[in-house]
Amino acid sequence: MSEKTAAEQLKEQLFLKRKNGRLTSDEAVLNKAQEYCEGYKDFLNCAKTEREAVKAAVKAAEEKGFKKFEYGKTYAAGDKVYINNRGKTLALAVIGKQPVENGVNITAAHIDSPRLDLKPNPLYEDVDLALFKTHYYGGIKKYQWTAVPLALHGVCVLKDGTVKEVSVGEKDNEPKFVINDLLPHLASEQVKRTLNEGIKGEELNVLIGSHPFKDDKGSELVKLNILKLLNEKYGVTEEDFLSAELEMVPAAKSCDIGFDRSLIGSYGQDDRVCAYPALTAVLEVENPENTALAILTDKEEIGSCGNTGLESDFLRFVIGDLAKMQNGDPTVALRRSRCLSADVNAGMDPTFQDVMERRNASLLNYGVVVTKYTGARGKSGTSDASAEYVAEIRSMLDKEGIVWQTGELGKVDIGGGGTVAMFIANMGVDVVDLGVPVLSMHAPFETTAKFDIYMCYRAMYEFMK
Repeated sequence: MSEKTAAEQLKEQLFLKRKNGRLTSDEAVLNKAQEYCEGYKDFLNCAKTEREAVKAAVKAAEEKGFKKFEYGKTYAAGDKVYINNRGKTLALAVIGKQPVENGVNITAAHIDSPRLDLKPNPLYEDVDLALFKTHYYGGIKKYQWTAVPLALHGVCVLKDGTVKEVSVGEKDNEPKFVINDLLPHLASEQVKRTLNEGIKGEELNVLIGSHPFKDDKGSELVKLNILKLLNEKYGVTEEDFLSAELEMVPAAKSCDIGFDRSLIGSYGQDDRVCAYPALTAVLEVENPENTALAILTDKEEIGSCGNTGLESDFLRFVIGDLAKMQNGDPTVALRRSRCLSADVNAGMDPTFQDVMERRNASLLNYGVVVTKYTGARGKSGTSDASAEYVAEIRSMLDKEGIVWQTGELGKVDIGGGGTVAMFIANMGVDVVDLGVPVLSMHAPFETTAKFDIYMCYRAMYEFMK
């Protein structure tokens, strides 16, 4: 074998190396990734809404010894607690050996995903068919939600405060729902619309039934029959829709993609593909040096607003309560804390490469993605992590043999997006985005790579432990 030239040796020392992680990892690692993602697929199937994700996370946490946090109680190093915020946001902490005032290691992921919410007064009948009116939540391509099986999830809260949980369409023997599209034979005017207007928001009407109440007198007999069925099962009347949170989501189950089973396809992977690693990582942490905190949050897809989003003071209050438990200063604790904002990035799609800048795009199977900044165009709506903090995370990943890459969310002038990072940075916390590359992001069925998901879990575990 010929010796390497001086140029080849220098390139080896100086050039950035990007390699497919499936080529550089041994079979043991690949098998662990495969095994880990079986649990992830189960989580996707049982946690299609933020409420369901919190419920599943609490169950898993309690099985691992986590207890509900009691304000005013003193906790010792190694104790495990959780704080449930209105059933939509969850914080899980493992108390560290160091005082909380010395800083907390935070992973923050969101558990809401784009979907169709029912309007407050959704039920109507037309041409002897019953339908629900919807209001889409988050950024979607509306045409993607037609002619696919849908399931109904959420809660109805009755006037007396009784909470009725609703889930219809997930089991094989349950009915599904659908938004119908116009047949191509009659769509000559529809196809003249722009792609964005191909289906309009007010056309996202969900078909829910056609059988009329058995009475040949009166109107809206199909609607009446639907309400009769709902009343018999859940005790609701039409007025109870006013105090309900009901969501239409794709009814499809998560599954392996590809002959080689290296990929996962499912609804809701943005951002449960990062939430699950954050959850499972904190559940495995034992006796960390600094307190480990994973927060699974709501409302990211619409700006992190409201009292269950991270624009609220919930995270500030959580760290404050933990610090005050030890008579520490919450503000000092925040300033000394570090965070991985666990959110996805856009993976390079071979069919749509023109929207990406190849040198700074993330690739499937190249590991977890460190995204220094997000935002739109001129970095609008981002925190832009410091070089010092990125170097710290980079050093940790390399030391632990975690395969990672960097990425931007498309070409500079094309678009962009935001994460919860900026809201956490506003509290004085060092934060950088770290997550999994996704294909078909925000579609009813998204694709990720098992290898990247496992590397995301490993990164979060090493960071929090």
